[in-house]
This record gives sequence, structure tokens and C-alpha cells, in this order.
Amino acid sequence: MLRNKFAHLVLLLFVVVGMLPLGVAHKEKTHDTAVVYYNEACTMCAMYVKDELIPTLNEAGITNIIKKDYVNEKQNRVELNELNEQNGIPPVLQGHFAVFIDDEIILGGHVPKHIIMDLLTKDLDYEKILVLQDEMDKAQSYIAWGFKGEGEKYSIDEPISTYIDWFNENKETLTEPPANESEWSFNKLFPLVAIGGFLDGLNPCAFGVLIFFVAFLFTLRRAVKHILLVGFVYILAIYVAYLLIGLGIIRAFIFTGQEHLMATISAWLLIVLGLINIKDYFWYEKGITLSPKIKMDFYKKYLHRLTMPSVFLVGFLVGLCTFPCSGGIYVAIIGLLSVKTTYLHGLYYLLFYNVMFVLPLIITLFFLTNRRMLGKISRWESSNKKMIKLVMGIIMILLGIAILLYLI
Repeated sequence: MLRNKFAHLVLLLFVVVGMLPLGVAHKEKTHDTAVVYYNEACTMCAMYVKDELIPTLNEAGITNIIKKDYVNEKQNRVELNELNEQNGIPPVLQGHFAVFIDDEIILGGHVPKHIIMDLLTKDLDYEKILVLQDEMDKAQSYIAWGFKGEGEKYSIDEPISTYIDWFNENKETLTEPPANESEWSFNKLFPLVAIGGFLDGLNPCAFGVLIFFVAFLFTLRRAVKHILLVGFVYILAIYVAYLLIGLGIIRAFIFTGQEHLMATISAWLLIVLGLINIKDYFWYEKGITLSPKIKMDFYKKYLHRLTMPSVFLVGFLVGLCTFPCSGGIYVAIIGLLSVKTTYLHGLYYLLFYNVMFVLPLIITLFFLTNRRMLGKISRWESSNKKMIKLVMGIIMILLGIAILLYLI
């Protein structure tokens, strides 16, 4: 009897001891796959991925690493945009390349090794986390975000556990991220894009050729409907030319892999070009100027044919020639979009910017169909070139300062 009780006691002891680990053990995180979306044309990015990121992931036990070039492969760009939207990642927290580790860790930019190793190998209490360090070299800080509230900034040497501990203590008081972060960006970006595009379109280069263009049509005694049709073809060609220039600038920004730096340089360039415009008010077309000489005789040769392809060619060439006049606004706005939006959203803004760019020409075209109005506008444009330069210069400087403040 005593033996049976002892046996039962030993058995009960083994059961209790066996169950204890089940109750106190903490489930360790295991990670299998990392997907890297990067720009293959960015030399420093490629070096970081090869020499630091992949060895760090391998050291942490991740061997299934998938690399996807999101610049040259359109589908990869679509995937990256969808992942950012699905995870509710605002543009300000999207790096120039990104690493998605299962569904728990998102790394943006050149995240230091000690942070990656801590997230992958230490028993840290987090459900989902994003870490952003978007500087190429000499980084001083990084941003951590737990998908609630706002991202918190830390010194580059600060362990990620500092943020995780703070987040767990305060997460109940943190607000959920906005349901539509793009709306937040829209409210700030839309006015800048709309105003910038419209101001860019108020340049004397395109207007001068448009006035000449309509006056030339009147000499041929064309009907108003025909003048409007040809005028719209001309303006459409300018739109296409300017849009292609913008797409080229976007691609150049992406290839550098340093969108923030390029956007800052573009804003300063806009300020410098604004000063040149102000200089033209006092010393018109002396020294450095933003008023390229447009040879009307060259365009007359094509306009005499008055076919739609020849009109389109003239408009396209004018679009290319007007870029130096006020293209600083264009470059600065594109730089801002490259930092604050995804590629797809930036493309939508670019299309809208160019609509605003040609809007002054469309409005002017309707006024120019009246012969008397044509003469008045032509005389006003000739007598106010300097004042237009002054106003444009001041606006460009203010816009450049606004963009710099927005980037900081």
C-alpha cells in the first residue's frame, strides 16, 4: 500500500516537473525568409546587400534570401507598393530599399548589423516592427516604429530593445495609424504640386511661341475651330515633352539611391534659379539667364506645312526648349515626390503636375482666338517680361524654402 502511494507520488512529481517548462517557457521567434527589394543600379546599396545584409541574415540563421530589383522590374515595383500599402507604411517611413522578413520585421535602408541581430536572435517582446535608416554612410540615427503612434528616433548605437521596452509600456496610449496615409500626404503635397505646376506653366518661352503660333494661323485666315484644334495639338505635344523629361528625372533620382539628398539639392537649385530670374529683372538677359533664344524662323518652316505631325513636332521642341526657363520648379517638385511618395503615387502627381503646367496655355489659347485680345496679350507679354521674371524669381525662392522645410 505504501509502495503504491510512493509510486503514485513519484509519478505525480514527474508529471508536474514535466509540465513546468510548458508553463514558463517563452516561445522563441524563428525566421525563415527575407525578401530584399533594392535598386541594382545603386552601387552603395548593392555593396551593403552583398557585404553586410546577407552575411548578417545568414549569421542569424536566415538562408532563404530573395533579391528583387524594383527599378528595372516593373512587377517588383508593384509588389513593393502593394506591401507598403498592405502594411500601412507611410511614405516618410519607406526607405530607398526594403527588407521584409516573414511578416514581423521590415527593414528600410542601411540598418546596422547590431539592430538586425538583436531583432533576429534575442528574445525581444514585439509582434511587428519597422526599422528605418536611410542614410548611405556616416549615419547618426535610426527610426523605429511598432505600427502604432509615430516612429521614434534614436542614436545609431542605441539598442532596439530601448524602443521595444518603451513601446510596450506606452502602446495602450498610442493611436492607430491613419486608415489612409496617402490622404495625409495628399493634403500636403497636392497644393505644392498644383501651385508649382501652374507657376511653371507661366513662363514667357511657351507663351511667346503660342502667341506667334496663333498670330501665324490668323494670317492664313483659318477658322477659329481649326485654330483651337491645332492649338490643342501644339499644347498636347508640350505636355508629352515635359512629361517625358519628368519621367527621366524620376529615373535619375531612383538610380542614385539617395532621393533625400537629391531632393535637397533640387530645392537649393530652385532657389539659385530664382535668384537668376531676379537678376534678369535688373539686367535682362545679361550674363547667366534662363531665357533660351527660340528661333521663330526654324518653327515657321514646319508651321507652313500646317499638318498635325508638324504642329506636334513644333510643340514637342518648344516643350524641350522651355525646360531651362523654369525647370527648376519641376526638378524640385519631383525631388519632393521621390522622398514623400511611392513610385506609383509619384507618377500620378507627375501627370497632374503637367496638366497644371499646360493649363495657362489652354486658358490663353481661348483668349487668343480673339484678334483684339491677341494684340493686347502680345503687347502685355512684351512689356512685362522683366516683371514676370521678378515675380517668378521670388516665387521660386519661396517655393524652394518651403520644400526644404518640408523635407526636414
